[in-house]
Amino acid sequence: MKVRLMNCTRRIGLRYYSTASPSTSHLNQRILHLKNGSGPTKVNDALQLFDEMLQRQPPPSIIKFTQLISVIVKDKQYSTALSLFKKVNLMGIPSDLYAMNISINCHCRLNQVSYGFALLATLFKQGYSPTLSTYNTLINGLVLADRVFEAVELFKKLLREKVCEPDQITFGIVINGLCKVGHTSKALELLRFMESVSCKCKPYVEQYNAVIDSLCKDKMVDRALELFAIMTQKGVIASVITYNSLIHGLCNFGRETEAAQMLRDMEEEGVYPRVDTFNILVDSFCKKGSVKDAELAVQAMVRRGLHPDVITYSALIDGYCLRGEIDEAEKVIDRMMERDIVPNIITYSRLIDGYCKKKRIHKAWRLFQEIQDKGLIPDVVTYSSMLQGLFESGNPAAARELFNTMQEKGPAPNICTYRILFHGMCKNSQCSDALALFRSLESKELMEDVWLYNLLIDGCSKCGNPSLAMDLFDELCLKGLKPNVRTYTVMINVYCQEGLFGKAKELLRKMEENGCLPNSVTYNVLVQELLKKNECQEAEIFLEEMINRGFMPDHATFENLLVRIPNVGKDSRLRTIVLKLTSVERKDGRT
Repeated sequence: MKVRLMNCTRRIGLRYYSTASPSTSHLNQRILHLKNGSGPTKVNDALQLFDEMLQRQPPPSIIKFTQLISVIVKDKQYSTALSLFKKVNLMGIPSDLYAMNISINCHCRLNQVSYGFALLATLFKQGYSPTLSTYNTLINGLVLADRVFEAVELFKKLLREKVCEPDQITFGIVINGLCKVGHTSKALELLRFMESVSCKCKPYVEQYNAVIDSLCKDKMVDRALELFAIMTQKGVIASVITYNSLIHGLCNFGRETEAAQMLRDMEEEGVYPRVDTFNILVDSFCKKGSVKDAELAVQAMVRRGLHPDVITYSALIDGYCLRGEIDEAEKVIDRMMERDIVPNIITYSRLIDGYCKKKRIHKAWRLFQEIQDKGLIPDVVTYSSMLQGLFESGNPAAARELFNTMQEKGPAPNICTYRILFHGMCKNSQCSDALALFRSLESKELMEDVWLYNLLIDGCSKCGNPSLAMDLFDELCLKGLKPNVRTYTVMINVYCQEGLFGKAKELLRKMEENGCLPNSVTYNVLVQELLKKNECQEAEIFLEEMINRGFMPDHATFENLLVRIPNVGKDSRLRTIVLKLTSVERKDGRT
């Protein structure tokens, strides 16, 4: 009887073992399937499996839960992942180092880096030693939260106290962070340190790419090219991202010929350009007005088996619109449709802007309505273009109505929108309304925008309220804002029109003291107003000063000069100046 009972027990045990093992194996397969899978149901499937795992007795280990939650994290569902870890902990299953690292990463991605550091403290309390991955995550979290200098300090601490040895990822995060806040020189120093003999961690192409791109954005394309040469000499193979940054940098400086050569060089090196590489060239040619060259670049793209995308065609439309060739821009839209490429809001915005600039406001408005019927939502650029078009076509009431719609439905107007609005209102003798709207603004950026002040000062002056223009100028200065050459020129014009020539001359000298040099417009305004008031001697002084500085009188100033030259036989500095100017014009081939 005892033997039979033992055999029975043994069989039950074997049966339990045989069912438990396949169950664990099946769980592993399901987790692996989710990790390698894709599709919209992946997260839901993972959540369903998580609920099943919670019901198991005994429950799976923290390792299995972490493997499953990592699927959620990969899909960027950080809040969900954190709530799942909380449920696991409530079940009495303690977290391990790997789980804690994932939780820290989730908090950092959610811009909750402080919680990440709180979990770091928990790690220490529980006796774990944070890994380099832990610190990399926290440094990256600080960078994402725009706390770059704190990230740099933590990085220095790792080096100084030899907490752990940074790897390429650590260096890359810090270099990217420094570039992000415009400290390219510091990023370059760190890259040089990586290149040095004392550093075991040599830079990869990713670290070079970050600095090269930042140098190009800082308008130091020649230094970027030098770094590129050093990189290749060290045997680091450039990627398409490297070449894209350099091509973009060269194009921004109008060096399209060198950019095209860079394209050929990359192909010789076995790095094949992508559609975005060609798009950089296409966009640059279009902005220069060289649409033919842009079309040739598109043809070269097609010959390489690449297909132009919506960005390519949008750039071409912009190029034709800038040249005023709206019919050609419409043909580009037709080409897009033939290739089943759906225009986006950027495409239509550029065409609307083109219509507005050609005073074809009815077509612009009709297209503005049509895109909304197609389900596209106008962005701030679309609204701003339409606003400017309505104002310039003499429809200020429609423009104000559109602005009100924009405020109600969105998107939020930006600083460019407000500049267009204020300029249009002031030009249409709505200065009081513009000033009232300005006073109602709550944004500090808008309230301290010098260009908005310029528009209001000029508008008030032209609307017959010079005293208000002067008050606005004083207000601008009291706020500690720095007037620009446009501000000073407008105010010099205001003072002159009010006969306050002493103040106008004083302001001219003051602007130079403040590091803002007068330009041709400034001098022309002052000289014209002096001539109109028959202050010819003063006009002569500033006219000569103007010419000595390399500026020439404009058409209006020249006409005023001719009218005030005395009869032949009388001595006149004005006649001498005019003769000197006309002789210069003859030498230059001008009439």
